[in-house]
Amino acid sequence: MHKDFEGKVALVTGGSRGIGRAAVVRLAEGGAKVAIAYAGNDAAAQEAQAAAEKAGAPGAQLIKFDVADPAACASAVEEVVAKFGALHVLVNNAGISIDGLILRYKPEDLRRTLDVDLASAFHLSKAACRPMMKQRWGAIVNLTSVVGEQGNAGQTAYSMAKAGLLGLTKSLARELGSRNIRVNAVSPGWIETDMTKELPEAAKKAMAEGAALGRAGSAREVAEAIAFLASDRAAFITGEVLRVNGGLYM
Repeated sequence: MHKDFEGKVALVTGGSRGIGRAAVVRLAEGGAKVAIAYAGNDAAAQEAQAAAEKAGAPGAQLIKFDVADPAACASAVEEVVAKFGALHVLVNNAGISIDGLILRYKPEDLRRTLDVDLASAFHLSKAACRPMMKQRWGAIVNLTSVVGEQGNAGQTAYSMAKAGLLGLTKSLARELGSRNIRVNAVSPGWIETDMTKELPEAAKKAMAEGAALGRAGSAREVAEAIAFLASDRAAFITGEVLRVNGGLYM
């Protein structure tokens, strides 16, 4: 595999499982030193670290913190730069989904969803801007969702947060482009992950059948899109949303 990320340092939030872990492995395969941010599952994080090292990462660091905490986000970026000397790629992947109809939705659940899924990307991007500006090279990839583009009943808070990431992506791309920092988003559809495997089989079947390709996607397929947008192969792409949904939404 071509070493797209040789000499590069990447920070991936939600990197212990699912799409995040797949992105960690893919970036490691490309030669990146990777910082794996996670919230609480130490065993899963250690497995992701081992997977990154097996994939060839010249360095793999675990960083445990709550992305909903702005100060912790800033400290995490500082820690990565102190450890590896730079930060070139930021993948804002961490997310939660607290589902429920709006009439019964709790204010604290709304706040938590927005803090984890949306505000965290703002705070981490803000912190990452400084080292990226200094080196005049950077790539930020935000993980939005098909739900943020088309909506979904019972997921108003999640949809709202993911839609907000689209605005963040486009505005930040305009703000940072002159510093050679690109900002893009990946919008997955129905992907087989820990977050989705608990859904009822009927719901899974309906989602798969709704996609033009007639199946769910894999975390690796999303990771390939993340790696493309983070690499110099996408050097003239910024402010874009790359859909990886098998034709579920066009």
